[in-house]
Amino acid sequence: MSSNQLIKGTLQTIILKLLEDNKQMYGYEITQKVKETTSGEILLTEGALYPALHKLEADGLLETHTQVVDNRVRKYYALTEKGGKEVTSKIEEAQAFMDQLQLLLNLKPNLQ
Repeated sequence: MSSNQLIKGTLQTIILKLLEDNKQMYGYEITQKVKETTSGEILLTEGALYPALHKLEADGLLETHTQVVDNRVRKYYALTEKGGKEVTSKIEEAQAFMDQLQLLLNLKPNLQ
């Protein structure tokens, strides 16, 4: 099953949670962490990740800084104070949605 369509609605939540758990990360590191955590079942593309990161930054939820590592410039993302507060809200929203989805998927035919 391709989860690319399903992931779109939760990508911001995933990014915020990863940054909460890891303090700061760069883009490729985020894609690799998602791949590793899901045993390759969810693959984030740059085309999906970077627009989401830029939107979160524009919304004041992320801050960035660059660092040279092995002669390469890496752009690191970290939560702002506002972003830290938003993580809890986004996770609660996602959990409520998953609970409702579970109810819908477990529906049994009404045999009357």
